[in-house]
Amino acid sequence: MAAKMEETEKAVQASSLCKEYRIGDLAITALRDLDLEVAKGEFVSVYGSSGAGKTTLLNIIGGLDAPTSGEITVFGHNLTTYDEDFLATFRSAYVGFVFQSYNLISTLTASENVAFPLELVGWAGDRVRRRAEELLKLVGLSHRANHFPAQLSGGEQQRVAFARALANDPPLILVDEPTGNLDLETGMEIVRILESLKARGKTLIVATHDERIMQLADWTLRLKDGRKVNHK
Repeated sequence: MAAKMEETEKAVQASSLCKEYRIGDLAITALRDLDLEVAKGEFVSVYGSSGAGKTTLLNIIGGLDAPTSGEITVFGHNLTTYDEDFLATFRSAYVGFVFQSYNLISTLTASENVAFPLELVGWAGDRVRRRAEELLKLVGLSHRANHFPAQLSGGEQQRVAFARALANDPPLILVDEPTGNLDLETGMEIVRILESLKARGKTLIVATHDERIMQLADWTLRLKDGRKVNHK
């Protein structure tokens, strides 16, 4: 990357980030001494084989997991210094997640899934409805608003997941393998959504093996065995 960014320009800064999981007596190191800086409004793709640490990194940046050592600062907040109550509030305000498995609530319609995070933070009914309609239109699914996840294709579920991630208009969007389970044509719909989010100035960090997404990104972080290999 270019010259070191000023603090006000940083969305994400990781320093000597390490993450170790223990399964009985077995220690598994997912991240090793990782340093990372992402500017506000940057689009970064994260590339690496299975087990390279991509999902672990996203979870730590989003405050879903804590590092074993090192520090992670997101929009000026050192996440290693806060309790879960603060982190839940932080995630609601700053971070939108799009999970590889979609994580939609099966008993809620597409519209209700998008509305759910807004209801959690106390938005009023009409405002919630209008926002859900706006976001489903953004991802091209207005006509599927009243369908349940089981009635949607994988690509449609992924687009609902994007709409839900955008519900609170967070500045940071974290996306895990958004096209990994989709055919080429459906994957292009996801690429177009990412392109529109980039144009709107969102900070995007996307774990992916999709060359189309990597070409859209400003640069690529390459991981191997939890270490940064290089980026371009």
